[in-house]
Amino acid sequence: MAKTYDFLFKLLLIGDSGVGKTCVLFRFSEDAFNSTFISTIGIDFKIRTIELDGKKIKLQIWDTAGQERFRTITTAYYRGAMGIMLVYDITNEKSFENIKNWIRNIEEHASSDVERMILGNKCDCDDRRGVSRQRGEQLAVEYGVKFMETSAKAGINVEQAFFTLARDIKAKMENKLASHPSKGGGTQLKKNEPQKKSSTWKCQLL
Repeated sequence: MAKTYDFLFKLLLIGDSGVGKTCVLFRFSEDAFNSTFISTIGIDFKIRTIELDGKKIKLQIWDTAGQERFRTITTAYYRGAMGIMLVYDITNEKSFENIKNWIRNIEEHASSDVERMILGNKCDCDDRRGVSRQRGEQLAVEYGVKFMETSAKAGINVEQAFFTLARDIKAKMENKLASHPSKGGGTQLKKNEPQKKSSTWKCQLL
């Protein structure tokens, strides 16, 4: 069967429990909002194919649980992620402060060149705001990543956030391909790659 897309990007949504990660994903994948979501158990994912600059890009978006007891499950999903969205709730100061902890998790478990973006969700609740937009922007500058305030409920900036992240990943991939056309995007450049491949084969043979 012919492939129906040009690129497949694996994205990850991380952040504290209750910040609206599932709602953000549901808004993007289904263009709908459900206020009665229960907390994600472990991990879940949705797929949506978008078009960017004439290319079809299949986004496989993983929604992770924010609770501590699921942390060991979800860190395994960092490894193959090409883009990670760190989500906090603008009405919840603690969820904003914890973004630094989530960034440490990324540095520990994800690929070093993963694209990152910070989202301040629930910006429709301005009357209950606990974190100013300026603080969100400052944090993003500090880590050298992009920042947007979103509202899954009102559909504000959700589409733009995913398209922006996908565009950044695509640009990075195309740069790699341009630099190392014979190396398939530079993936063979890592010295430890052959070892990884051999251990994978062992697992499959067992």
